[in-house]
Amino acid sequence: MSRSAGRRRRVTPQTLAPCAIPQLERQVKTNRFAPIAALEPEQVELIHNASMDILEQLGVEVMGQQALDLFKQAGAEVDEGGIVRMDRALVLEIISTAPAQFTLTPRNSANALQVGSNIIQFGLTSGPPNVHDCVNGRRIGNFADYKHMIRFGQYFNVIDFFGNQAVAPTDLPPNSRHLDTTFVNLTLADKVFFAQGIGAGRVKDAVEMNAIANGMSLHQLAQQPATMTNININSPRKLDDSMAYGAMQMAKMGQAVTVTPFTLMGAMTPTTMAAALAQQNAEALLGIALVQLTKAGAPVVYGGFTSNVDMRSGAPAFGTPENCLANMASGQMARRYNLPYRTSACNASNAVDGQAVYETQMALWGSVMGHGNLIYHAAGWLEGGLVASFEKIIMDCEMLQHMTAMLQPLKIDRIEIGLEAMEEVGPGGHFFGCSHTMERYQSAFYQPFLSDWKNHESWVEAGSKDATMRATEIWQKILAEFEPPPIAPERQEELEAYVANRKQSLGRSEPQLEPIEGDY
Repeated sequence: MSRSAGRRRRVTPQTLAPCAIPQLERQVKTNRFAPIAALEPEQVELIHNASMDILEQLGVEVMGQQALDLFKQAGAEVDEGGIVRMDRALVLEIISTAPAQFTLTPRNSANALQVGSNIIQFGLTSGPPNVHDCVNGRRIGNFADYKHMIRFGQYFNVIDFFGNQAVAPTDLPPNSRHLDTTFVNLTLADKVFFAQGIGAGRVKDAVEMNAIANGMSLHQLAQQPATMTNININSPRKLDDSMAYGAMQMAKMGQAVTVTPFTLMGAMTPTTMAAALAQQNAEALLGIALVQLTKAGAPVVYGGFTSNVDMRSGAPAFGTPENCLANMASGQMARRYNLPYRTSACNASNAVDGQAVYETQMALWGSVMGHGNLIYHAAGWLEGGLVASFEKIIMDCEMLQHMTAMLQPLKIDRIEIGLEAMEEVGPGGHFFGCSHTMERYQSAFYQPFLSDWKNHESWVEAGSKDATMRATEIWQKILAEFEPPPIAPERQEELEAYVANRKQSLGRSEPQLEPIEGDY
């Protein structure tokens, strides 16, 4: 258990009052503010041209013969070492077929995910190998905690989608754990989730299971996509075969792909923002081009994940000024190519503390004001991505609700201005009891579920609980009362049979290098 966990008073579920969390209604969140431009227009073009130079002169190493064949057929230069070089006119022609926006529809169509334009979608953290909470301490990721993470994401209206793996279920066999997690995603929740894009085999399983849950054929699902994957370029300038094949199979099956270079200044790129953005842009466009070569018009997202390292230790840093600026600048580059944009709200803190909050808030502001469409890792990320934290999920969902409320349009009219109320109260009075207030007081302001606004004496009398302690109580209440969304029994049975059959056929073999199959 971490030191921070040890300092906190443990709270057992038996002592908790019924859960009553004031949530905002599920809604499509639009960003009514103009995007903040971290780059001047001429700087955008400098980065664009530098990234084209990278693709033309330096190239990107691509693994996987099927991917290399696609590039060759399109007219790219492919050398014996698998380095792909592309003329800038060819790159722009290929990526021009990508849609500017699209919709993913899960088994509950009320939770359809609109991607693009000025719409913001918040996602649960994805990929940590460990998990932590203040009751049970820090531990290796496991299947029981994976299910808890999905329950949290389903419970909170402000969470719009799940990443490809909320926490690594390391107690399950590596070659088939994607079947178990996909089954959980489809039965404990009814929101869009990202398929695990490591190779064609895992992708096909996720898409086929989505088709079962949605009551569709694979052809129908290709016309009405339901899921997405995220692939990472292995920066600097390398796309491995499992990522390439995962992306290609998703495109063949009509599902969406996010292409995200992992560019940390000082480690995976040179130390300057200019270099990082140029390299990120080249890598992202190369991956997007592969998706479009696989299936022109396939839904795709420009991903940005640029931050810096601590030059004293080499450790990744997030929520830094550089990370915030990169989140805004990357949005400008995505809009340069008329593509939806994925970004993140991360931190590098080792505890759910002030650092975790202010770093996350910095990254979140950069993501929102940079007009991110998919904000990945928006709830639960800790330790630079090594830990999924229960308390951090609760804190982050509060911050996301704050952000959502702030984005709402203001109502300004003569009645709202309240001149009559000012006349009624008169000089030196107060507005607590006037009719204008009484008509509005129940919904006048955003109501938080985590903040404590008691005075000091009342706060001490209630146990002097800080925000992390209150978050510990809340997540336990949620788990104690959670009820999964209903699913038709016959569809659940078909999913169970699919998982059992696939596990039997897989045995101990790894599915990731299966060949890409045809269009659906």
